[in-house]
Amino acid sequence: MATAAKSDESESASDSDSAVSYQSDSDGNSDVESDCQSPAREPCKFYNNGRCRDGDKCSYWHVCKYALKGNCRYGSKCKLNHPRETSNGAPARSTSRDDEEEQRQDLKLTDGRFYQWQLNDGNDWMDINNDHVIEAQYSLPHTKSIKIYNTPYGAVSIDFNKMRVYGKSLRVRRLDDGNTEWVWYCTLRRKWNKYGDKDSKGNPSPVKSSDIEKKFQSNPTSSFTYNVGAETLEIRFREMRQVGKNRKRKVTRRPLYRQQQASAQVSQAAAAMQNISLGSKPQWQFEGDSGAWHIFKHRSGTRTECSVTSEAIETTYQQNPSGSMTFKVNRHSYKLDFGAMTQTNQKTTRSRKIRRVLV
Repeated sequence: MATAAKSDESESASDSDSAVSYQSDSDGNSDVESDCQSPAREPCKFYNNGRCRDGDKCSYWHVCKYALKGNCRYGSKCKLNHPRETSNGAPARSTSRDDEEEQRQDLKLTDGRFYQWQLNDGNDWMDINNDHVIEAQYSLPHTKSIKIYNTPYGAVSIDFNKMRVYGKSLRVRRLDDGNTEWVWYCTLRRKWNKYGDKDSKGNPSPVKSSDIEKKFQSNPTSSFTYNVGAETLEIRFREMRQVGKNRKRKVTRRPLYRQQQASAQVSQAAAAMQNISLGSKPQWQFEGDSGAWHIFKHRSGTRTECSVTSEAIETTYQQNPSGSMTFKVNRHSYKLDFGAMTQTNQKTTRSRKIRRVLV
């Protein structure tokens, strides 16, 4: 399935907006009768039949019962969660409660790639070709969705925050190899800031992104609490909010972008070229001060002389979709980072967002 992508980065992050949750996870109704009543370390029969109403609160294991026996015929295309496999391909068995909890956090594995994005139309999970473009946009905290083209289902819009497809009877998922480094961000002055980074005054952060992730992995429905001076702040995983005494901030969790293996990159580049041959023309743009998007154009003899064009950027991108390149505007040198999708002034270190769209 060949794809091309257009990311939606238009959402502005509010410091105190508590009316709309930035994440789709929500608390279930506590008064609903449970399908699974007693705890047991065995697969949930209701989940395997596709109708467990307890979700994350279920005390049984939400995992494919056939994968536990090592004979699931669907493999990586199975609609159900699979446990982590041992080196000989057999399902890893839990020897302690900690081992079981660790497996519950890492149930869906790839076929060897770092990640796999897939769509399901109700029949089977299908890989999305050229999915490094999706992954690159998903790794950016400010990108809330992406639109992919040239699929068997036409144009498909994926909501990153709710991990769902807009307006179509399709499901989407991201498979992981279990080695992704997850990064946590919080909104501050309408921008996403990474936990662990120094503030504008050079002061170190009181909490690291890795600390939050460790707690999240141990219990995705709990929260992480830390102190800033005399104030106690709580990051609520279900709400994806940081809550203080007088304010709330949005938080999000995104993967640190990793370049796929060389063999996968070759096929991805070929898929990208296929999109071009189908009539879609990639265009590179940068975000201006007003939030409007502008095309990279070669300008000479004007007050703003740019040394690069959108076409030149695309050529470099095709050679290495997670690499970088430099160019000049007047006397200033800039670096384009395709993995981070940013443009950075190498002298002032100021960054702007960039994007690749098809027109």
